[in-house]
Amino acid sequence: MAARSAPSCHLRLEWVYGYRGHQCRNNLYYTAAKEIVYFVAGVGVVYSPREHRQKFYRGHSDDIISLALHPERVLVATGQVGKEPYICVWDSYTVQTISVLKDVHTHGIACLAFDLEGQRLVSVGLDSKNAVCVWDWKRGRMLSMAPGHTDRIFDISWDLYQPNKLVSCGVKHIKFWSLCGNALTPKRGVFGKTGDLQTILCLACARDEMTYSGALNGDIYVWKGINLIRTIQGAHTAGIFSMNACEEGFATGGRDGCIRLWDLTFKPITVIDLRETDQGYKGLSVRSVCWRGDHILVGTQDSEIFEIVVHERNKPFLIMQGHCEGELWALAIHPTKPLAVTGSDDRSVRIWSLVDHALIARCNMEEPIRCAAVNVDGIHLALGMKDGSFTVLRVRDMTEVVHIKDRKEAIHELKYSPDGTYLAVGCNDSSVDIYGVAQRYKKFGECVGSLSFITHLDWSSDSRYLQTNDGNGKRLFYRMPGGKEVTNKEEIKGVHWASWTCVSGVEVNGIWPKYSDTNDINSVDGNYIGQVLVTADDYGIVKLFRYPCLRKGAKFKKYIGHSAHVTNVRWSHDYQWVISIGGADHSVFQWKFIPERKLKDALHIAPQESLADSNSDESDSDLSDVPELDSEIEQETQLTYRRQVYKEDLPQLKEQYKEKQSGTSKRRIRAPGNSIRLHFVHGYRGYDCRSNLFYTQIGEIVYHVAAVGVIYNRQQNTQRFYLGHDDDILCLAMHPLKDYVATGQVGRDPSVHIWDTETVKPLSILKGCHQCGVCAVDFSADGKRLASVGIDDSHSVVLWDWRKGEKLSIARGSKDKIFVVKMNPYVPDKLITAGIKHMKFWRRAGGGLIGRKGYIGTLGKTDSMMCAVYGWTEEMAFSGTSTGDVCIWRDIFLVKTVKAHDGPVFSMHSLEKGFVTGGKDGVVALWDDSFERCLKTYAIKRAALAPGSKGLLLEDNPSIRAISLGHGHILVGTKNGEILEVDKNGPITLLVQGHMEGEVWGLATHPYLPICATVSDDKTLRIWDLSPSHCMLAVRKLKKGGRCCCFSPDGKALAVGLSDGSFLLANADTLEDLVSFHHRKDVISDIRFSPGSGKYLAVASHDSFIDIYNVMSSKRVGTCKGATSYITHIDWDFRGKLLQVNTGAKEQLFFEAPRGKRQSIPSVEVEKISWASWTSVLGLCCEGIWPVTGEVPDVTASCLTSDRMILATGDDLGFVKLFRFPAKGKFGKFKRYVAHSTHVTNVRWTYDDSMLVTLGGADMSLMVWTNEVEGYREKRPCDSEESDTDSEEDGGYDSDVTRENEISYTIRALSTNIRPMFGIKPHLQQKEPSVDERPPVSRAPPQPEKLQTNNVGKKKRPIEDLVLELVFGYRGRDCRNNVHYLNDGDDIIYHTASIGILHHVATGTQSFYQEHNDDILCLTVNQHPKFINIVATGQVGDSADMSATAPSIHIWDAINKQTLSVLRCDHSKGVCSVSFSATGKLLLSVGLDPEHTVTIWRWQEGAKIASKAGHNQRIFVAEFRPDSDCQFVSVGVKHVKFWTLAGRALISKKGLLSALDDARMQTMLAVAFGANNLTFTGTISGDVCVWKDHILCRIVARAHNGPVFAMYTTLRDGLVVTGGKERPSKEGGAVKLWDQELRRCRAFRLETGQVTDCVRSVCRGKGKILVGTRNAEIIEVGEKNAACNVLVNGHVDGPIWGLATHPSRDFFLSAAEDGTVRLWDIADKKMLNKVNLGHAARTVCYSPEGDMVAIGMKNGEFIILLVSSLKIWGKKRDRRCAIHDIRFSPDSRFLAVGSSENSVDFYDLSLGPTLNRISYCKDIPSFVIQMDFSADSRHLQVSTGCYKRHVYEVPSGRHLMDQAAIDRITWATWTSILGDEVLGIWSRHAEKADVSCACVSHSGISLVTGDDFGMVKLFDFPCPEKFAKHKRFMGHSPHVTNIRFTSGDRHIVSAGGDDCRLVTFSAREQTVFTSY
Repeated sequence: MAARSAPSCHLRLEWVYGYRGHQCRNNLYYTAAKEIVYFVAGVGVVYSPREHRQKFYRGHSDDIISLALHPERVLVATGQVGKEPYICVWDSYTVQTISVLKDVHTHGIACLAFDLEGQRLVSVGLDSKNAVCVWDWKRGRMLSMAPGHTDRIFDISWDLYQPNKLVSCGVKHIKFWSLCGNALTPKRGVFGKTGDLQTILCLACARDEMTYSGALNGDIYVWKGINLIRTIQGAHTAGIFSMNACEEGFATGGRDGCIRLWDLTFKPITVIDLRETDQGYKGLSVRSVCWRGDHILVGTQDSEIFEIVVHERNKPFLIMQGHCEGELWALAIHPTKPLAVTGSDDRSVRIWSLVDHALIARCNMEEPIRCAAVNVDGIHLALGMKDGSFTVLRVRDMTEVVHIKDRKEAIHELKYSPDGTYLAVGCNDSSVDIYGVAQRYKKFGECVGSLSFITHLDWSSDSRYLQTNDGNGKRLFYRMPGGKEVTNKEEIKGVHWASWTCVSGVEVNGIWPKYSDTNDINSVDGNYIGQVLVTADDYGIVKLFRYPCLRKGAKFKKYIGHSAHVTNVRWSHDYQWVISIGGADHSVFQWKFIPERKLKDALHIAPQESLADSNSDESDSDLSDVPELDSEIEQETQLTYRRQVYKEDLPQLKEQYKEKQSGTSKRRIRAPGNSIRLHFVHGYRGYDCRSNLFYTQIGEIVYHVAAVGVIYNRQQNTQRFYLGHDDDILCLAMHPLKDYVATGQVGRDPSVHIWDTETVKPLSILKGCHQCGVCAVDFSADGKRLASVGIDDSHSVVLWDWRKGEKLSIARGSKDKIFVVKMNPYVPDKLITAGIKHMKFWRRAGGGLIGRKGYIGTLGKTDSMMCAVYGWTEEMAFSGTSTGDVCIWRDIFLVKTVKAHDGPVFSMHSLEKGFVTGGKDGVVALWDDSFERCLKTYAIKRAALAPGSKGLLLEDNPSIRAISLGHGHILVGTKNGEILEVDKNGPITLLVQGHMEGEVWGLATHPYLPICATVSDDKTLRIWDLSPSHCMLAVRKLKKGGRCCCFSPDGKALAVGLSDGSFLLANADTLEDLVSFHHRKDVISDIRFSPGSGKYLAVASHDSFIDIYNVMSSKRVGTCKGATSYITHIDWDFRGKLLQVNTGAKEQLFFEAPRGKRQSIPSVEVEKISWASWTSVLGLCCEGIWPVTGEVPDVTASCLTSDRMILATGDDLGFVKLFRFPAKGKFGKFKRYVAHSTHVTNVRWTYDDSMLVTLGGADMSLMVWTNEVEGYREKRPCDSEESDTDSEEDGGYDSDVTRENEISYTIRALSTNIRPMFGIKPHLQQKEPSVDERPPVSRAPPQPEKLQTNNVGKKKRPIEDLVLELVFGYRGRDCRNNVHYLNDGDDIIYHTASIGILHHVATGTQSFYQEHNDDILCLTVNQHPKFINIVATGQVGDSADMSATAPSIHIWDAINKQTLSVLRCDHSKGVCSVSFSATGKLLLSVGLDPEHTVTIWRWQEGAKIASKAGHNQRIFVAEFRPDSDCQFVSVGVKHVKFWTLAGRALISKKGLLSALDDARMQTMLAVAFGANNLTFTGTISGDVCVWKDHILCRIVARAHNGPVFAMYTTLRDGLVVTGGKERPSKEGGAVKLWDQELRRCRAFRLETGQVTDCVRSVCRGKGKILVGTRNAEIIEVGEKNAACNVLVNGHVDGPIWGLATHPSRDFFLSAAEDGTVRLWDIADKKMLNKVNLGHAARTVCYSPEGDMVAIGMKNGEFIILLVSSLKIWGKKRDRRCAIHDIRFSPDSRFLAVGSSENSVDFYDLSLGPTLNRISYCKDIPSFVIQMDFSADSRHLQVSTGCYKRHVYEVPSGRHLMDQAAIDRITWATWTSILGDEVLGIWSRHAEKADVSCACVSHSGISLVTGDDFGMVKLFDFPCPEKFAKHKRFMGHSPHVTNIRFTSGDRHIVSAGGDDCRLVTFSAREQTVFTSY
């Protein structure tokens, strides 16, 4: 039947009518070749106006909606809509894809723009966050991404004059972006008063930071920087949709239909109103404009493209038009001329010339048009309308003949009869009306058989019958013209139909897929002559079928281009063309039909390159023409590699289970001292893998089995192992230099490991792109790239740069299995994949791969390809098929096929001069270089086996799965798990073998020889030699598969249990039968001889019985009954009297032998019985072997050593574990080993316990492990992971560590009130009108000054700006390793709050890095000489959403403070540690997120290389080894891990404590490094641990008395500095300097006078040690003389509440929670003095003369000191809670003391130091915040905690209520945050946070405030208007607690809450602030 193959003719897209003008903008450009590029539907069009020719780009799979032109104007980028939309960059000249960018956006890609160089591309998504993404498009790599805006973004552009800057605009916003590192940071444009905030539709960038943008109201907004500086009003009268910049200036186009040209400074040049031109019309709207030279291109909303020549601007030339709004449904073909007619919902009917490719007539109707037909004579054109009417026009001049409305619903189909006499009109109300043409369309009849709307009609050739289709898919027949339904099928049988456009009917059954009844095919048209049928469907696809096609699911060819539904399709009158129309895309596609006979000449139109296939593979009806799938291949395609539980899931399962099972932490027994090491593996994976066997450089053999990569040395018969995988390896490839190997495994996120065959260490691990598993890998010829194929549903193909671990490109491969991938040896960007009915040729395009199917032509059928290789040129490829042929390909065409083998060709290998192939027939064939002659064949036969073989060949001619050549031999791997070496002369040596396919369960070790027996489902019993000869000694075939076996105690007999319920006894030497029994129906699961003489044999079965036989008499003597489930294990006791039994229901039962009577034995007694063997997994003694993860993995097997010390177990996850026996208590500790992939079915110790033998069920491998006794074992690499559980012991306690561990960092934006305020905020309070509103002209005296001004002589000028000058303070309490030397010790660098500080040691001057927007938590300095003075700092952030508040790391130059890179990271909450690598190019960061993620960056590019969860508890520090770029160590709470970076993967090893007795895992706080891979970690107990590799080798006990917080490795001499928490003593010190091995040290004392010194940071320079302490001091210690020099002081604990400036000098005082008051000198930049008060201080004040200081305390006391002597003049405590403010009156007579007891007390100082209270203020509503005296000392203003300000008389304390009197008061100072005069300081955003302090300058005209966000703001005073203008200054963490001007207003000092630091700003006309 012909329908089973696709038709051999072809369609080629020739023309597209239309342009997408709706919902798109800026999508029309001139290319460099003066062609025009635009898009319509899913096709990019390049139109040449000169040649009137179109080229098409068809790489998209859905509607294109955005387009950008590369600056060189040849390349084009287009973006599409869809669930997983992608961007294509393509060449407008060749229309080939250059790059595909995908996997980032969702919904669609709204805008695109190239940067000036054309290297980068920015895209904006249609997702809810409108993500903005920057790409390195050539490499297909995303550089940066950020949420764009909450609403739509309409345009985005790179600033062409400033690198790394972009501008985007959209709904009510414009944003200015800067790109640094991987961070895109936006600033919103400030509209200000210049223009209204409105939607911006388009923009263009100009020089000098100017940006021009077009707004919705037709204005042009001009921006300078981020500020709107002017508007050009009325540039257009409606929205400006498009703006285009060129050399001459700018062109804009708008909804008003005008184009305006502007010069480079945006002065108008001219205007072109398209509505007024010849082609114009009302409502014309411009969507896109492009100005080049003297030509302007314009695209309109109505799908037209105009070209305007500037000097003839009133004559635009219309070069393209199409239908616009609504849907396009109507299509008719002229019967005699090459014309097509279309009609649409836009009410227009258009006639197109198919020869000239032009619109030749257009007519507008009253109603939307839904269908059309032309009469046979070509005179009349009938149009069916949406309102139920139809109209007939004359084609000649489009005049109306008749208009008839008989129906109310839409007319969907009408057709003239072939004789031209009737018109049939089908309506949506399910009827068809028949009209007579000659009778002026009188109605003749009506057909009413349908129950649903009419979809299609066809007339018979004689015009006597009509057939219809309706919406139910029914096909009906009517007699004409009356319309009577024909029910008799016979009558219709012979009818010939004039046309075929129906979708249902026998002739077109094949167009429907096999198993679906959907009605998504919209239109069909049959071509009787060419015997083809064309269809159009809802998925945008046009298909060609053979006609007729009778069987469902016929083969077809498919063509894409339309985006959504294709509504109609027709052949032209002479069948030259096919016309198809798109519903939503309004486009008309014209396809050229190329019949079969022409195809031969047209080979160049090979299947068109596109991301979707154009040759269908979607149907497979009736596979009679496809050969039967070979049984082996069939088996293999049915294998599933999915697991219930992947090993990756274990940690998660464990956590979940622990949550359920909390509180079971009894002390668990220790892990055993012994360990095992993998020694030899019998087996090779051949049954489902191919080409996985190679020679290395030095002639070793590399292959894989289970989860192990094996390197086999055939001379020594030894093996080495790569154990990095944790599940089945499925594929293996060899690097061209034959030294590296790539292996791919099964897994949820499966990895490919590239490892070195010599060191057996991983070089790179590739993850994150496949699911389920990786089934094929291949290296490129240069060895730099690697291709891999996954076994996910779409078999994705990925191309990697494996050393970097970077994914270069990815594509979907095929929906069927792919067996092989091969990279082109000549062109690294090309590759082929081969698989089930699949051969594809790929080339890389950026981040995507473009695949073309192999083109078979007439040479054959699509076979399944099993293997493939490239030939001697880049064009030639060869593939082996499942039928035994070799296909020879040139480019993508099949040239010829050669018969090579009987059965599938499984393996091919190319040689220098030819090829070698291997097949299922067991023959190896050598060929010449063109596959013309077979030079030689080798058959794999037993007869040819050479004497040195390590085993026996099971059968002749085994199926060959892998071949490799080298070292004079051919290496062959077979399906049966054998590896053979074939000599060129014929002898064959067997090297390795294992069991064949099927599970292996039975295992027994010999009682006194090093041999073992196995029995498997492959129906063989085998004996293996475990001594150094490692070979299979004997094999015997069984009639059935077996599940268990056992040697008799004398070793002479071997019992084997089979799976049909029988068992046999065989002679152990010859394997011949002695006797056999068959008593049971189900599997025999275990079989055991009784100990001693072996008199009895116990046989357990899945029938739940155990039979006991007397071996001598061969009789059954007893049966054990009582088990409820199948039996799993049985063991005898030493006397042979008792059996222990395990069942599948987890029962542990006991039976007496030989009768089988059941016994019940108390569980305590069980272990006292001496058992001959122990293989039980149940009972008290084994409780600890069941894992934490609960029921998931079953423990399947166990075996106890003969000394009863060590229990080995095997489980369902492939782990082999060792426990101490008895393993009592839950969750015993163990050592575990990974080598098997899934179930370990059996484990056995050999007779002398020297070896452990384990069996893998599904991996069919037998592994031999050597037992290494405690103390004996040398440390080897790949000592597989030991105990899996974290230690329960606590890691120790220290208050500082606990505080650091538990601190939670909130970001600034979320900070809340520092004071417990309540009430309504000032800017929300309603003002009461004051009684005394003065008339505007008043005779009253002028208002007195608000504020007394002390410096009357000065000219009053407001302060313009604040400049950060000094910061007193250092963040030491919760950060570490954050003080470093720079410039040979001249400078030090450290941080506090959000500022990085460079402090010059000699002068004390400071400079600042202020780009962080929140607190810095960590700092490090790059040590590499290439990156001198480069610093990295990490900050607090909230969630990791890449927005501006996400945590970030800044890398900056300490000298010029330039930011070099910003890395936004996934460490939600913040970054707590950063470290540079040895070369300085990599940066390591650790997060505070719950997983404590560890990430590695290439910081210069902003690229994240690798990231992994670090630990479930806090990690404090992670540092690179000083000599490495790939090794680092992390330390934290009960945690030390040794990490290696391999490619993009991070591999970690836990520190092993087991080498030292009684060592326990403590909390580790710091890390340093020594030579020879030594690592030192400082612990919470003061010890320092010394590690060699990852194994603890000694402990330096009590290196400090308290926690070791800081360690520093000096690079130049290797000495190590440690810093800890210690009490100073004679010999001890908090800082110690050690030699390179931490054996000797010298201690230094810090002379700080503290009770305990707590060092948080150490650094060593030339002869000096730099120390940062918990007390916020930075001290320099001389190494020779141990002298201490304090460089930086600060308060220890905050907040610092009290702040006072000296009345005449540049001194100030600060008082803080740490109980100190400190005196600071701004000029000398240092602390002059400090007083310890013993209690937390809250406030401080100077007397007016500066001779006294008053201090208020937190406990309610206040103290007055004399400044000269610091003696106490007086003190008093009248209150019990904190004093909040304290003030001297200006005449020095009174002291006012305000407290949190809602009170202000007055004291008269003239009465002396007795300090008796003379009065107090009454009815204060809340606690006091600030107080100010009036200039005459008679009034006091008090601001309170309920946002109210009160004024009181002094000293009476009476509340002054008269507002007018209050307004007349002149104040001595103003520090209140309340009052009408300062209403403007309250911000809109103060919901949760407040303004906390304020101060007016002495000049009375400037005001500074501090707030809870950590901002210092500068206002003019007074500022009574709400939301006053101000300048902001950053410098503090959240909460500024106090702020003051110094005398003379030269500086401003501010105090910090959270950061307990003082900041000094200098005022330029100006101020200083100081902070802690």
